[in-house]
Amino acid sequence: MNNARIFYPYSEYLKEKYLEKVYKLPVNLPVSCPNKENGNGGCIFCSDLGTGFEAMEANISIQEQLERTKAHIHKKYKANKYIAYFQNYTNTYMPLMDFQKSVDEALQVSDIVEISISTRPDCISLEYLDILAELSEKYSKNVTIELGLQTVNYHTLDKINRGHSLAEFIDAVLQIKKYSFAICTHIILNLPWDNIRDSVETAKILSALGVDIVKVHSLYLARETKLAAMFEAKEFTLCSKEDYFKGLEVFLNHLNPNIAIERLFSRIPKEESCFSNWGTSWWKLKDEFLLYMTNQGSFQGKDFNYLGGDKVRNL
Repeated sequence: MNNARIFYPYSEYLKEKYLEKVYKLPVNLPVSCPNKENGNGGCIFCSDLGTGFEAMEANISIQEQLERTKAHIHKKYKANKYIAYFQNYTNTYMPLMDFQKSVDEALQVSDIVEISISTRPDCISLEYLDILAELSEKYSKNVTIELGLQTVNYHTLDKINRGHSLAEFIDAVLQIKKYSFAICTHIILNLPWDNIRDSVETAKILSALGVDIVKVHSLYLARETKLAAMFEAKEFTLCSKEDYFKGLEVFLNHLNPNIAIERLFSRIPKEESCFSNWGTSWWKLKDEFLLYMTNQGSFQGKDFNYLGGDKVRNL
């Protein structure tokens, strides 16, 4: 990557991989989440809708979901290649045969070049990865596994009732690395119990583990969630936009410049949230942040100098 750029965009990563623009098509499966079913209520930021705000109803067949969304995207952008994105909830939290059938159905849709599976670190097992490997080879299609981590701070993971620790994430990455799958990690950089040091350490751990893609989320408050109720009860305060910019800056500075960045700010329909992006659209925030980075002389990988025995490098 050329360090003259502020960050390595996911769109460029896909263009290098497929030689043209590629679009993700969300797929909503009738799945749940073990963290919601264990009696503890799930992550405190997660609404009953999960994260599939743009997806169709889960009772619509996978093929129909993909074909309908594909037709819309093709008409709007003249796209020719697509990723089937199993987005909502935990998409490996289903019986193995149901998982195999779902992935197989998605990969049979024309112009699908990749499947992306969103799941939790504690729901990765070799049996499911073996199924993905077999279907990837059968259809000559690529696979990306998207893991929700949110933060490397285990105290904060407990606070948000994540239901796993950092160890499960590391284990999941090591298991996936045995295959030829790409790994995308989801993080939230402005959780109320984290600080700048956590942003740096998150970048360092993702770089050391060699993940391929990072999707950065700015914290939003979805309506009727425990997190929203805690905010209303003044149990925490939200960071300012300026503090978020600083956390995002140091994260990118310490991140391996070869890791693609899929997102810098969250996206949620206004009617579904009681706070999001400081009342500003994500694309305006992105433009403002890029100007901020330019003024700071910062860019992805600026401080990526800590791996490979850096203390003896110049002896």
